Amino acid sequence: RSCLARFLDALGKRDDVLILPPDYTRFHSQAGKITRMICEHYNFIPVETEDGHSNQEEKAVEEKRDIYGTGPNIEILPALGTHAPMTEEEIRKMFGEELVKKTGSFIAHDWRNDVVTIGEAPAEMVKKATHGVVDRPWPAQLNKKVWEKRHQRQGRPRSLVLSIGQVVPHEVMGMANFNKNLFVGTGGVKAINLSHFIGAVHGMENMMGRKDNPLRDILNYASENFLEKQLDLWYILTVIAPDLSIRGFYIGRDIQCYNAACDLSLKVNFTALDRPIQRCIAYMDPEEFHSTWVANKSIYRTRMAMADGGKLIIIAPGVKQFGEDEKVGDMVKKYGYHGTKQTMKALDDNPELQDSLSAVAHLIHGSSEGRFDVVYAPGYLSREEIESVGFQYADLTDVCQRYNVNDLKDGWNTDEEGEFFYISNPALGLWTLESRIQ
Repeated sequence: RSCLARFLDALGKRDDVLILPPDYTRFHSQAGKITRMICEHYNFIPVETEDGHSNQEEKAVEEKRDIYGTGPNIEILPALGTHAPMTEEEIRKMFGEELVKKTGSFIAHDWRNDVVTIGEAPAEMVKKATHGVVDRPWPAQLNKKVWEKRHQRQGRPRSLVLSIGQVVPHEVMGMANFNKNLFVGTGGVKAINLSHFIGAVHGMENMMGRKDNPLRDILNYASENFLEKQLDLWYILTVIAPDLSIRGFYIGRDIQCYNAACDLSLKVNFTALDRPIQRCIAYMDPEEFHSTWVANKSIYRTRMAMADGGKLIIIAPGVKQFGEDEKVGDMVKKYGYHGTKQTMKALDDNPELQDSLSAVAHLIHGSSEGRFDVVYAPGYLSREEIESVGFQYADLTDVCQRYNVNDLKDGWNTDEEGEFFYISNPALGLWTLESRIQ
């Protein structure tokens, strides 16, 4: 809190502040607490103590008012990307009771309608990243509200944009956050579709855990040429350990800040195993994971550690749908998770997939390519639904009786069948084999 306060004080007064945190699927990023602290600092909401009660002394209030007056106008735009808007209950749990009262300050990003294109990365960069599969420019898109905050022609900066998030290994970007939070989190259909497809074509195993990769180069090009000189934009980045403690806290406005966070994340969130996993149990928190679109992180983050012929069992009590919206969900049900070869053939034959490359990327990412079995134990989807998309089905009650997650420890465990590996939150890390590390 003190570090954040010193930073905000050094920036000086602003007329308005736009905060870009992640959504509830990144609850453990601590972005909710950081957002709340920023709002408290600017007197937008009362200071909340650990027990949840307001605790503002009159002297402290007056000191802040002397600096900020009534404070800047604050708006909060969760970087949803393709995800569903946050519910009031999710806002309450992530951002606290005081900000729930300010729901009018929350803006739901609509990736299909609320965006503007601010420039293009050259087709040559896209062609290189996709090994020649795609030869067209990548459009740099932002939510219109973000672009409205660009500098006036003269005078002091009046608007401040704060992008908050966790740096962790990521299936599409190699490492999450930094300018991804803007160009994907608040991006549009064309940008998100093509960026996800670039990541899929380049190869997940070639991306995961790598801060330097062709897709990040494209986003960095867009940042340097279209974004950095236009906005008073600062990144607030966290690195979170598996025990949910904050191991790193970084504030900056350029790639050095992000690179430092990446270096620490690889030490904290990267697990190299000396032997492949024959049987893996992954638990997906029902409050965070409601669709296979997000719960498939269990596949992405473990695939490099899974043995050929192994079995990944996904305990997903909150999963009730395939996509985060109906259109994408329908495409998952229609085409399924059947591997790169079949998906690319479907892409060639179907215009609806050609217009939704992010869905194509998701279908590729969600397949084990036949190397290992994926067994889903969902809370709400039926056996018929799960098996229709290419996964195996397991009854949630039966699986939970056999694998009581309250009794398991992260890492290697044993039962009557032998050894298995348990992961309580795959979204927090990346697992691979020592032999895969180059």
